[in-house]
This record gives sequence, structure tokens and C-alpha cells, in this order.
Amino acid sequence: MALSRNALAVLRRRYLRPGETPDDLFRRVAATIRAAEARLPDPPADADAFADRLRARMAAGELLPNSPALMNAGRPDGQLAACFVVPVEDDTAAIFDAIKWAAMIQRTGGGTGFSFSRLRPAGDPVGDGGVAAGPVAFMEAFDRATAAIAQGGVRRGANMGVLRVDHPDILDFVTVKLDPDRMRNFNLSVAATDAFMAAVDRGERYALRNPRTGAVVRELDARRVFQLIADVAWQCGDPGMLFIDRIEAANPTPALGRIEATNPCGEQPLLPFEACVLGSVNLSAFVRDGSVDEAALAAAVRDGVRMLDDLIDASAFPLPQIEAITRANRKIGLGVMGWADLLIALGIPYDDDEALALADRVGALVERESLAMSERLAEARGPFSNWPQSTWAGTRRLRNATTTTVAPTGTISILAGCSSGIEPLYAVAYERHVLDGEVLDEMHPAFERIARARGFWSDALRDAVRARGRVRGLDGVPADVQRLFATAHDVAPERHVQMQAVFQRYSHSGVSKTVNLPRDAPPEAVARAYRLAYELGCKGITVYRDGSRAGQVLAYGRGGATGGEGDAERCPECGGAVRRAGGCVACRQCGWSACA
Repeated sequence: MALSRNALAVLRRRYLRPGETPDDLFRRVAATIRAAEARLPDPPADADAFADRLRARMAAGELLPNSPALMNAGRPDGQLAACFVVPVEDDTAAIFDAIKWAAMIQRTGGGTGFSFSRLRPAGDPVGDGGVAAGPVAFMEAFDRATAAIAQGGVRRGANMGVLRVDHPDILDFVTVKLDPDRMRNFNLSVAATDAFMAAVDRGERYALRNPRTGAVVRELDARRVFQLIADVAWQCGDPGMLFIDRIEAANPTPALGRIEATNPCGEQPLLPFEACVLGSVNLSAFVRDGSVDEAALAAAVRDGVRMLDDLIDASAFPLPQIEAITRANRKIGLGVMGWADLLIALGIPYDDDEALALADRVGALVERESLAMSERLAEARGPFSNWPQSTWAGTRRLRNATTTTVAPTGTISILAGCSSGIEPLYAVAYERHVLDGEVLDEMHPAFERIARARGFWSDALRDAVRARGRVRGLDGVPADVQRLFATAHDVAPERHVQMQAVFQRYSHSGVSKTVNLPRDAPPEAVARAYRLAYELGCKGITVYRDGSRAGQVLAYGRGGATGGEGDAERCPECGGAVRRAGGCVACRQCGWSACA
């Protein structure tokens, strides 16, 4: 693979050890996997050939594991998994244990997810005669701890915070990031139940329950809370939504517990203490003579499953609890990247019906071949330990409780020289801000190649594309080329959701996908996207309106606005103090909100 300047910059800053070359890195990862296979009770006869083939696939940008594997493979006590969920129990000592565990995970490059739904609400009594601070206050402690930890030694840690929609503190949780200085190291998602979504549909009220006692505390208007979630996400990009009952329905090991949270990007629902290794196949590397070489892609998928299963054995885990459940369930998440590039290579616009049909075919292939390979590994190595009590028992004897997911692939797609995950192009030309402020210039090579071949390339066009980022509506670019090079903001929100839903059919875990909205999109566009995601079977959704994280808080808190108590804005519905950010006003007492 001819590594791009941007790929080399990322490798130097994040992955390469002193004196190491890119090929050294790929050999190091392959050697780690070869060593793991050598330790198996019945080592495969083709282990050397597989390690060589894997090194060649990584070097060619066809298949790459998650970042912790690239960073830590071959190191003493190398931790190779990307995704973790840490339990947070309703006890002060347990809460700070969770903070400590998260720090241990993040320093090795892993991302952490937490459900705070077990914590008693703010103001609830505690045993010493005091009152509880509530989930949001404790989340602040997690956030500050993360700020002090460099993830894997090269980047700031990442978290996902989840709270059930029926928790008494849900309104505080939903609105906390209206203050841009709070929860800067967290993505937030509301765990929306089927009952809540049904109440939204019917226009009913729903109950908030104290998780300590199970008692109903009060009721809220479901549509009002749903609109509040959408309004706040319109303003600041958070919270997203996790459809938690749908996630639990797909839990392959329900006898071991319920799934309450995901990794930071939302694609990996996990049990408490569970970890998962990820990897992605570059779809754009399997175009042959104007079509997808399905046989070659299937072979890469099979190699990816074997690679990820080996990484579980090769990995050192930061806690014995994590090692125990991770090795017992052996969850892996093989996904795809280069989807937009594949469509461009085949001449299919991202927002065309043909793209959805191809997504269905590709997603089905990846799931089919991944399961077939997991079955082959189970024959040779044995099924995962918890298989007898899993939902797979009696149907398929698998090595891994899950095999497929769709991760964002933000960094490894740079190494592979392809578009990220299943996203459309972010832009045809843009600046990528990565690695503590470093700026990387990017121009899509296929656009320049087509423009030169068809005779409409010029320096003026280059400058115009760099200035706009997009080519739809750009004079001098043929209409079919404009259609082909669809960017994130060219694609209608509904098409974003439809694409996610197709890939979700074949993902045992979730799908990391951002529904991009233009800056002038109304708040109702967010609500429509959330509803459509639920209707189409997605497990979660993230919406980001361009520029939405630039708003500044003018007034917030229960005690009033930034001025004196008499100057505080009040909710027109309940009279409670409201929080204002940019164009949105939200009440944390009853959930009323309005954005303009």
C-alpha cells in the first residue's frame, strides 16, 4: 500500500514505535496473532501462512484491526480491545471503583461506556442522613478523571454515558451538555424503552421510577420529553438515543445479565465488564472490473474473523472481571469501511436506491461469511464457553457470541486510504482536525482523477472545491459527477437513517452512523430522524447539525439565570427556571422546550 501523507502522519503520531516502519508495525501485529495461535491446544497447520496473509492484507489496506491492537500488539501486557462497558452501582465506593477501572482501561487505548441508571436520583436519602447527588453529579467526576488520562498515551479518553428515559433525573441528563464546558469527554445517549416510544406515539404520559425503590416518582408527557431530547440534540449534538429494549432483545447471552450501555460510539452493546475487539474490511479494495469481487471479499471476511478471535487470546485485559467474561463470550465486531468509496468506484450515488440494494447484499455477505467462519473456528477450537446458555444454542455452534458490527473507523480508514465506516464522504475536499490540533488536508483522489480524465479539471475548480467542500451545485462539474460525489450534507436525513437500517439487519451488535443535518435544519428534522430510526429497526441513532456545538450558555441551573433570581427566565408551563443555549430554551422541571 502506498501510504498517503496523512496516513504517515497518523502512524507517526499514534502507532509507530521509535525506529519502527509501517511494515514493521504490520509484521508486529501479525507476529502477535501467530504467537496466539501457537498457544492453542491444537495449533493450526497454516498459522505461518495465515500470519503472512494477514500482514499482506493490512499492508494493502484491505483489513485492519482496531487501534489498540495496532498500538499495543507485541508489548508486554498489551491490551488489544477497543470497547468496554464498566458497571456503575448505587454505592459511593463502587462509583469510585468504576472511575478507577475506567482510567485503567483508557490508558491502554480502550473506550468506556457506563449506564448511570442504577444510581438513586438527586435528593434521594442516603444511609448517613444525607441526600444523594444524583447521576449527573457523579458523571462530572468521571468526566474530570478522563480529562487527566491520555488514552493509550496518545489521545484523550472517550466515554459513553447512558441513562434510562424513566430515571427521575432524565431531564437534568438530557440538558447537561447545553453548557459546553460540561461533559466534554462524554457522548450521551438516552436509553429509550419500547414503552416510552409507544407513549410518544400515543401522546401519553409515562412514569419515572426511583431505581432504588422501584416507586413511581412522577409522570411526564412522553412527547414533550421526546421533543426535548431532539431539541437539545439539535442545539449541541447530544444526546443520542439507544433503543434499549431492542438492544436487549438481541442480547446473545441474556442468562448472564441485561445490556445497559454501549461503547463511546454506540455500535457495541456490552454486558457489565465485557470487552470486544473490532476490525474492519475495506470494501473499496474489492472492486474488480466495475463490480464487487464477492469471493475475494468473503475470503477477507473469514480472515478478519480469525484475526479477531486470535486477538482475544493475545490480549491482556486490565481487570480479571473483564478477562473472565470477555474470554467466556468471545464477542468480536467485524465491520466495513470504504463504503462511500466503493459506491463511487461502481458509479452509484450514495443516496440512490441502488446503494441501499447493494448495502443489503454486502451486509448479508459479511454476516453470512463471518458466521460460517465462527462455526469453523468452533469446530477446531471449541465454542465460546457460555454457548450452552446462549441464544445460539441449538441453532449454530459458534466460537463467538457476536461476529458483526459497524464501527466508525475514523483513524484506521485514514491508514487504509478510504472513506470511514458506512458514512458518505464528509466532503470532497476538507481539512481533517486530528491528533491534538494537527490539520490534514484531504482531496478525494477519485474526483480529481475523473475530472482530469473527462477534461473539466482546472486550478480554479480545485480551489472552488476546497472552498466549498462539495460539488453538488458547483458550476463546471457535470451533473452525473455531482450526483456521484454525494457528501454528508448532500444526503437527506431520511437516507442516512435508511442506510443505517439496512446495515443494522446484518449487525449482531449496532451500527455507528451519524445523521448529518445542515446548519439551517429545524429541530423537527432531528425528531423525524429519531422516529424513523426506531420505526426501521435501528438500535440507536446519533444526529449532528453542522455547527451545533458552537452555542454558548446564557443561563442555566435550577437556581435561575446568570443574573439575579429576579432576572431568571421561567418556564411558561410550570414556572421552573429554564436553561438557554444558542437558540434553544429548555426546562429541566417539566421538559418543555423550544428552539428557533
